[in-house]
Amino acid sequence: MVPGTPLPAGPCGAPPGAPHGAPPVAPVGVLPVVASSALTGDYRRLLELCPVLELRLLDGGEAAPSAADGWYSGAEIAADERALAAVLAGEEARIAAEHGRSPRPHVTASRLLHHYVWSACLIVAGPWHLARRVPVVDPGDLWLHAPTGALALRPREHVALPGDDELRAELRAAVVAHVGPVLTAFARPTRRHDRALWGMVTDDLASALWYLGRMLGEEDAAVAAAGAVLPGGTQPLPGAADFRRLHTPDGRGHHTRTRLGCCLYYAVEPAAAACLTCPRTSDDERLRRL
Repeated sequence: MVPGTPLPAGPCGAPPGAPHGAPPVAPVGVLPVVASSALTGDYRRLLELCPVLELRLLDGGEAAPSAADGWYSGAEIAADERALAAVLAGEEARIAAEHGRSPRPHVTASRLLHHYVWSACLIVAGPWHLARRVPVVDPGDLWLHAPTGALALRPREHVALPGDDELRAELRAAVVAHVGPVLTAFARPTRRHDRALWGMVTDDLASALWYLGRMLGEEDAAVAAAGAVLPGGTQPLPGAADFRRLHTPDGRGHHTRTRLGCCLYYAVEPAAAACLTCPRTSDDERLRRL
């Protein structure tokens, strides 16, 4: 399942070389980077909680997935046009098989980037939310399987800090460092500029934390955590999580937010309604569907 399709329980979705002059991530100083097997336990729990995350964990001695079998790392996708073309072709084939039609090329690219970024955000933010560990995920340690969209990860190190603000800053920096090169590669095929690309990252980080909170049965806590991680003004991430509540006639409150950009799911399946958090969806429509 590609994050961004409407989920029964809630909203959409589910660097070296920051794109096009985006501000570099400021160094956080000398950080206590720890090589630890604890991350493997975090990821096993994350996989139990999050069924839409199709992730294979590699141990330290296991051979890297091969391009001959359709696997391409984030670093390869960022640097090699042939790798980028292969993963885009895989996404187009999956969409055509599921929906009976091939989307426009920029829609294919946007959907695949959304899938990769949302998954990477969950992979980085999951251990932070579950265990106060921020993984150091190099783009060369996360692979995407072109035919299926599945992922493979080699966990290595994590950062642990005593202060909440410092750890949240490190989480943002880890996400930005990982996805930055990939955004650069996708700028042309998605036809998106800096703000739109980093807006997608903002949306997907908020969405990943929200999804994990629903899976934990702790939605309120996850929404609060997303708001603290994304308060606004944390460049290059251009916006805030900015959650709010809508109240249905029965008096129940429902968390929602309006994404900074459209995920283009409606362009894949024209008969489908726009997602609940889409900028195209009014609060009145959200309340009607809730």
